Amino acid sequence: MTDGQPLFVGGEWVEPDGGYYPVTDPATEERVGWAPEASPEQARAACAAAREAFGAWSRTRPEERAKVLGRAAGLIRGRLEPYAELARAETGATTGTARAMQVGVAAARFRRYASVEPAEWAIAPQINDAGPMGRAGVTGALAVRQPVGVVSCITSYNNPWANPAGKIAPALAMGNTVVVKPAPQDPLSVYRMAEALQEAGAPPGVVNVVSGREVAVGEAAVGSDAVDMVSFTGSTAVGRRIAEVCGRDMKRQLMELGGKGAAVVFDDADLGSAVAGIGTTFSFYSGQICTAPTRVLAQRGVYERLVEQLAGYARRLKVGDPRGPDTVVGPVISAEHRARVESYVELGRKEGASVVAGGERPPLDRGFYVAPTLLADCTNDMRVAREEIFGPVVVVVPFDDEDEGVALANDSDYGLIDYVWSGDVARAFRVARQLRAGGVGINTVGRNMEAPFGGFKRSGVGRDVGSYALHAYSEVQAIVWPG
Repeated sequence: MTDGQPLFVGGEWVEPDGGYYPVTDPATEERVGWAPEASPEQARAACAAAREAFGAWSRTRPEERAKVLGRAAGLIRGRLEPYAELARAETGATTGTARAMQVGVAAARFRRYASVEPAEWAIAPQINDAGPMGRAGVTGALAVRQPVGVVSCITSYNNPWANPAGKIAPALAMGNTVVVKPAPQDPLSVYRMAEALQEAGAPPGVVNVVSGREVAVGEAAVGSDAVDMVSFTGSTAVGRRIAEVCGRDMKRQLMELGGKGAAVVFDDADLGSAVAGIGTTFSFYSGQICTAPTRVLAQRGVYERLVEQLAGYARRLKVGDPRGPDTVVGPVISAEHRARVESYVELGRKEGASVVAGGERPPLDRGFYVAPTLLADCTNDMRVAREEIFGPVVVVVPFDDEDEGVALANDSDYGLIDYVWSGDVARAFRVARQLRAGGVGINTVGRNMEAPFGGFKRSGVGRDVGSYALHAYSEVQAIVWPG
């Protein structure tokens, strides 16, 4: 097939052993392009290429590595329109989301890690007791960040630009080399990112991309002896299997897994703010995002008004062609995923939830659309309130007092990002400190991209973003000498 996308291994564009498979636009069900199906052997070859390139790249001055990242940021920003159009077609994201939150964020992440941060810092001298040499003394010490080595980056389908960039950029900044295994649904954007990095001056083997639908390809990229670390974004179920492999070989891991974010809304909350924030679940990636406030815990005094306003908000959202300027909700990624989301809505009905908005398939001729859906009268033991649906579906559970609200929020297998809405800022901060989540938004769903990002419990292991990512993709070495 002449128009298929080749693999990127060792600085070369390589024909895939397994041929090509179609990438489908979830809005039109038309073919976007042909993605390469790598073999496990090609995935291992990519890991070997990254290992061969690691020595020279890790010894490159941080300033030179930063220049490569900066040039890549400029190239991505300069190609915003075609890259965003590809992202829109692969993922079904609205045009605005594809431009700003996908390609735009990717460029910003490369630009952010193009700024060189100190890799070493002095530790205060310490007067020690008698040591193995039999005498006391003053010891000086220096902590130094060293690259981990070869990093396998297994990325998610909901954002084929920002998610891989958030792994590749800090990993390269620290002197690691990478092998990227993108999600099979939308890998073409990641190859464009590799192309930009190659043009920006990344040496052969520093960045490698291998894609495929077969599980064996990802397994090879994780299990290769050449790999020192795995950075994974995806479901908790897959993350657990990857963690088992990493544990056997003592590989470093960074896991950003599932979420079932609780939004605790108190009686004194600004309902307009709460509705707008919770409503992003319906629109942002059509609910296909682990940080979404999908589990609303509403205090009794505000419960009925909140349900009414959320239902009205959901019904007003325009569902349809993501290229349309007034479209707010695009499709989900595939027909299979649409069926999964719809099955959860039906499960909610059987469990006793009330479908107060949505619940039906939008009357569109083509595309994998799910109407923004609100399930009320839920209890926290329902599966729709406990399991990650990953679609434009919000459940609402009532509670009586602060202690019960906190208890319900923490009664979850997940702990990625929770939210608190209250007019009493002191209470909001008090509640936030009690929530077992890696992040808490107070009266907002916004993110600070320098704040640590990661989860408690089954939502993941480790932290990244900002300077925390530089720690995530490095080992800390202590150098000690007599003072």
